[in-house]
Amino acid sequence: MAETIFSKILRGEVPCHEVYQDEHVFAFLDIGPLAPGHTLVIPKEPAETLDQLSDEAAAAIGRVLPRLCRAVMKATGCEQYNILQNNGTRAHQAVMHVHFHIIPKPTPEQGLGIRWHPGKLPDEEGQAMRQKILAALE
Repeated sequence: MAETIFSKILRGEVPCHEVYQDEHVFAFLDIGPLAPGHTLVIPKEPAETLDQLSDEAAAAIGRVLPRLCRAVMKATGCEQYNILQNNGTRAHQAVMHVHFHIIPKPTPEQGLGIRWHPGKLPDEEGQAMRQKILAALE
């Protein structure tokens, strides 16, 4: 995996506003927040995308992410928020180290804005894709 700003933060070479750390997970405030309290949650294990992360590191993030969400909500007084996780440059990943954003949504103008352009899933295509995914899980 290539060197990233997160690698440097994990080694203590770049300062950050740390909010949480354990054996597997590190969390800190985003320096370019979309809203107050915007927090990044990263695994200490190096992996560019979620599919490359070990089950152990993924489970560690899964265990702490709800607790961090509650803390951000309490600290900001914000009851609504988004969790964002991008994989690959076409999916808007800017730092090539797995990371989750906790983004409070205090007002319609602050926080994450999303454009959603849903398509349609014909039954035949759905069945074919379902079979491909099931086969890949074996």
